[in-house]
Amino acid sequence: MLKTSDANARRRALASLDTISAEEDAAINAGIAADPDTVELDDAWFKGAKRGRPPAAKRKQAVNLRLDPDVLAHFKAEGPGWQSRINEALRKVAGL
Repeated sequence: MLKTSDANARRRALASLDTISAEEDAAINAGIAADPDTVELDDAWFKGAKRGRPPAAKRKQAVNLRLDPDVLAHFKAEGPGWQSRINEALRKVAGL
């Protein structure tokens, strides 16, 4: 059962869909298509989705890390997912 605040938020979100014009909808869809971190959430994805925390062996650790400003700017300039890209770059350099 949804909490009252969740139900109200859902009702407002669904009501706001009626006010989106065809042009706005096209612009939103174009933005989604241009985002490299976007994936299509189809029925297969929802059936295979696991809820909760990943197993301890796959869980990432939070760390404090100091990076040069230009390095950080480079990864952030590519948009959302910059932390994962830094992680992948470190894995590659480490040969993992």
